[in-house]
Amino acid sequence: MVGRYHSLTRRPAVFRALTGLSAAQFDALYRDVAPRLAEAERERLTRPNRKRAIGGGHPFELTRRDQVLLTVVWLRRYPILEALGYLFGGSQATAIRAVARVLPVLEQAGLDTFRLPDPGKWRRPDLAGLLAETPELAVIVETFEQRVQRPRERAEADAYYSGKQKRHTLKSQVAIDARDGRVVDVPPTCRGPTADITLLKGSGLLERVPPEVEVLGDLAYVGIADLHPRGAAPRRKPRGKPRPAEDVAYNTAFARRRVPVEHTIGRMRCYQALSQTDRHHRRDHTARTRAVAGLVNRRLAA
Repeated sequence: MVGRYHSLTRRPAVFRALTGLSAAQFDALYRDVAPRLAEAERERLTRPNRKRAIGGGHPFELTRRDQVLLTVVWLRRYPILEALGYLFGGSQATAIRAVARVLPVLEQAGLDTFRLPDPGKWRRPDLAGLLAETPELAVIVETFEQRVQRPRERAEADAYYSGKQKRHTLKSQVAIDARDGRVVDVPPTCRGPTADITLLKGSGLLERVPPEVEVLGDLAYVGIADLHPRGAAPRRKPRGKPRPAEDVAYNTAFARRRVPVEHTIGRMRCYQALSQTDRHHRRDHTARTRAVAGLVNRRLAA
């Protein structure tokens, strides 16, 4: 059937274009999530309020592997579900059920790839030497916004209107490890107008980052130094005075250190489920973001 796993693996370039992963990377992903999908299916079939006996009802149209593939294609290309179901030889209902079953599992798989930088087991006494050898040991924080459908109620619409983007948005915070660009934290998404520093405070990230590890933010995070022992942000221009030359040099070097987070967010937003206008009325946005972050981490680790 067109679009299913065995057909796509015969066309590696098409497989990567549709999923953002090579066939080998997808196979590794499936090996990780298959036991969780089986457990989730067992819980679904044995739930107390189930009326049918196990085995009752029409069998699912897609194999478990194809359900995962369908969901990854949905995240990468974000087609309407009716078209996605047709592409996989099923219906819109087939696509809806597959995404509903697989997305929570991919979200958890994404969370499992998050690892904060480790400054050394048992807080080694030679930590200063370790940090001197790896000055890039840092977490870099940034946010991005995604356009959403305008809520019907005026008060709710106003609550989601981002003055910066001039549209209604959701905001996602992403923290990465400066050494390799891998995502280490994605808190729940929030309304677009939320200030970056407010989102950072509410995410709990600063409490989880070891005090020896730097946390770097842009000008939206001015004041981060008061929240974390090694929090840092660019230096602001003095009011009514020219910017000192040393501040210019500092900010230039600081901006270069922040480049990896822009690259990682760029990789995440190649998944159209995080770039196109959200069509699902803001439901499951955090799950989508974490699932995509996990896929990006797998790509970076390969």
